[in-house]
Amino acid sequence: MLQGKRILLIIGGGIAAYKSLELIREIRRAGGSATPVLTAGGRQFVTPLSAGALAETKAYTDLFDLTDEAEMGHIQLSRAADLLVVCPATADLLAKMAAGLADDLATTLLLATDKPVLAAPAMNVRMWGHAATVANVATLRSRGVTVLEPDVGPMACGEYGPGRLPEVARMVEAIAAQFAEQTLQGRHILVTAGPTHEPIDPVRYIANRSSGKQGYAIAAALRRLGARVTLVSGPVDLPTPPGVTRVDVETAKQMAAAVEAALPADAAVMVAAVADWSVETAGAKIKKGAGGPPTLELRENPDILATLSRHPRRPKLVVGFAAETNDVIEHAKAKLAKKGCDLIVANDVSGDVMGGDRNLVHLVSASGVETLPEAPKDEVARQLAQHVAGLLNG
Repeated sequence: MLQGKRILLIIGGGIAAYKSLELIREIRRAGGSATPVLTAGGRQFVTPLSAGALAETKAYTDLFDLTDEAEMGHIQLSRAADLLVVCPATADLLAKMAAGLADDLATTLLLATDKPVLAAPAMNVRMWGHAATVANVATLRSRGVTVLEPDVGPMACGEYGPGRLPEVARMVEAIAAQFAEQTLQGRHILVTAGPTHEPIDPVRYIANRSSGKQGYAIAAALRRLGARVTLVSGPVDLPTPPGVTRVDVETAKQMAAAVEAALPADAAVMVAAVADWSVETAGAKIKKGAGGPPTLELRENPDILATLSRHPRRPKLVVGFAAETNDVIEHAKAKLAKKGCDLIVANDVSGDVMGGDRNLVHLVSASGVETLPEAPKDEVARQLAQHVAGLLNG
């Protein structure tokens, strides 16, 4: 996602600064480079040695370094990068950025740059909600700075609320989004992901092994291309991709209603593993009795893909998924004809694909079959998103 991209990483002073080391590692894993710049506060939590060792480059700290500044180093650093990332962006750093102060190397770089800037805030919940911080964030966003929304959760100070540093995976997604060609700008794309849970009684349900990873990766990849993405998600334990609107559902009927409510859309990518059947739900827990196991009468769930493919407000492009355990391509061709969609993404789930991190898919359409190489699910998502963009843009 970040192949060849040069990130200038400004590490602010806060307990969350330790996550900047993991961010350096993930930027490099994604193909980019990270040059660390530590504020005085940042050096209280992270050492230049640790940041530089992980980045495999010098970590910068001092505005008045005679060697570096002999060549106007602060100008060169800010101009050589493709993107400046502030992590963590403390309330103090955000205030200085908004005011245009330049009293150390970090703030001087931020004022001297002509490159995009992304800030990942981390601070106490009351500091994040303070009118001064709210105004500073609004000012920065009005100037084109990307300020991520902090995560919500417990903090080192013992309080709970918005103010936690965004998770590293979310920050990497946001960084990658800065470089993606916006080929889907202005498009609305609907994505479904995860399983559905069909209740048997108040404590039991019918489900499947879908983790939602592939669907979430596709939603993120489409968002990076500039699309407005609505993600209708079954029950999964995954963070919402940055910039994506998420609608949580549990059952197939709820998912069908949420898909209907999300229309109109330019395209729909139906990744969710929707349960084919449901049962009449018991009002109380079914007890084990002498009569043996209960008989469950199955009834067919709504066929969301087929309904959408024939909908009066049908998206221009409808993509379905086929998770098969045998005769993958043959079953996918049959599903393509039966459902009336434009493309089926088929894969073999007889192994550890459901819940795993890699996938091998076949793109089955009326024009033929294209097989993508086995790859991590985020790479599969990137290629599929590019394919969707190509189809939508003719």
